[in-house]
Amino acid sequence: MYGLLPLFDTHAARLLDARATALLGGDGYALMQRAGQAAWQHLLQHWPAAQRITVVCGPGNNGGDGYVLARLAHRSGRRVKVVHLAEHVPGTELSQRACTDYVAVGGEIGIFPEVVPHGDLVVDALFGIGLSRPPDAFATALIDAINGQPAPVLALDVPSGFDADKGSAPGKAVAASRTLQFIARHAGLHTGEALEHTGELELDGLEVPVEVFSTVEPGASLLTQEALSYWLLPRRRNTHKGESGRALCIGGDHGHGGAILLCAEAALRSGAGLLSVATRETHVPAILARRPEAMVRAVESGDELKPLFSQVDAIAIGPGLGQGDWGRAMLKLALATDKPLVLDADALNLIAAESHTFAPALADAILTPHPGEAARLLGTDTAEVQRDRFAAARAIAERYQAVAVLKGAGTIIAAPGQAPRVLDAGNPGMAVGGMGDVLTGVIVALRASGMSAFDAASAGALLHSLAGDAAAEEGERGLLPADLFFPLRRLANPVGVD
Repeated sequence: MYGLLPLFDTHAARLLDARATALLGGDGYALMQRAGQAAWQHLLQHWPAAQRITVVCGPGNNGGDGYVLARLAHRSGRRVKVVHLAEHVPGTELSQRACTDYVAVGGEIGIFPEVVPHGDLVVDALFGIGLSRPPDAFATALIDAINGQPAPVLALDVPSGFDADKGSAPGKAVAASRTLQFIARHAGLHTGEALEHTGELELDGLEVPVEVFSTVEPGASLLTQEALSYWLLPRRRNTHKGESGRALCIGGDHGHGGAILLCAEAALRSGAGLLSVATRETHVPAILARRPEAMVRAVESGDELKPLFSQVDAIAIGPGLGQGDWGRAMLKLALATDKPLVLDADALNLIAAESHTFAPALADAILTPHPGEAARLLGTDTAEVQRDRFAAARAIAERYQAVAVLKGAGTIIAAPGQAPRVLDAGNPGMAVGGMGDVLTGVIVALRASGMSAFDAASAGALLHSLAGDAAAEEGERGLLPADLFFPLRRLANPVGVD
């Protein structure tokens, strides 16, 4: 499917590297030279004026890539110095060869901390994917020195100190200006804390033949804007509103009417043909005044809610729901139906608090937690969720046999038995109250249109984040959830891909 780019874990990345080496007749140094050459070209493209270059090399093959780059930069006339820790002499056959070739052309090597990283550009070739534990004290000091100097930083493959599978750093990690990945995209660099450290991400495939990937399964996929054209097809000329999906949004306890209003309008802007809203009586006039297209019902009891179920194709519940008796009663009734469900906010908090009561009814539902709600659903803390967002999303999906949309930087969509999907969209301006209510409305509209739960969650989360990016073109600070509504309409009608 176009718009989906494969992401690999470190085990798969090493396997791909080994297979690429085998196709080169077992010459690992040829592949290392390709990596160093690619890094040098990347450097020339983005920092053509850089004359003083420091390359920080570690003892492994990532350091070997750095030595190759340093040799090429030195031969071009740049002032180059390799810096490494005293104990970080080249420790592999390939890195030793790369170091020898660098020294042979007159390359200089300095030992940290006697020589510190500085210059017009610093290249990070310290650890790559070879580190999954906290750096020791000496490496930490070197990483601090890299981060503390003013020049931009180019990381080779992975910013050193980062776990390329989990998207978090067990200790200190390099904050790069740009990161150039080799052969394959690393899953952990596209979500959570990693986005603070990678800078601009690029991939160089090193001219590795496509057959190298034929039997190596990606661990996840990166969702890009092109995928919308796969899911959001033009409507039939002879269509009617019922074909576009009938959605019901439930929520808005006393004092929380804005949340369900945002959810409802988002569903309409995302293409729902018919939209009903079940909320407290006090919110009905405001919702009708804002969105007369919605069929708003005052619902104070379960008897008033039940008749609405037969009229809809999918139900969203949670925005402004509250955790009191009213919200709990609404959730219990929604879970008792056979309609597809999208759950957010207080619906998730109620499920976490009474998992034994509510969880069995969640099969094939879509849960949209932020990290705090995810932690409650898993009985852990937010820090643990953020430490390994992929694991947390998969755990929610498996525990509840539902689709999980783990929100945040690099939103992850997971489903039982499926490789997770990660969004290549979204921005910090979307970290404001009400954004999740809009997301819920977007997803329920797509679910009501007949999409599977996994696809509706994926397409909805992507559409929502892209709308946020479009709205943020006028600035991230001050971005409001309602600013997404007009971009939503435009992006929900993508131009087809030939």
